[in-house]
Amino acid sequence: MKNLLKQFRDDENGAAMVEYSILVGIIAALAIMAILAIGGWVTGRFTGLCTALDNSPIGTCNGGTGVGT
Repeated sequence: MKNLLKQFRDDENGAAMVEYSILVGIIAALAIMAILAIGGWVTGRFTGLCTALDNSPIGTCNGGTGVGT
C-alpha cells in the first residue's frame, strides 16, 4: 500500500495534462482572435470598396447585401 501511495504521489501525468490543456486553450484563443481580426479587416476592405463604387459613376453597391451593379 505504501508503494502505491508513493507511486500516486510521484505520478506527473495529471500535471502534464493540465499544462497541455492550458496550452491548447491559449492556442485556441489566439486562433479565434486572429480569425476575428482578419474578418474585421476583410469587412473593412469590402465596405471601402462598396463606398468607392457608390461614389463612382460606373455603378452602385448595396451595403446591406454587398451586391454591386
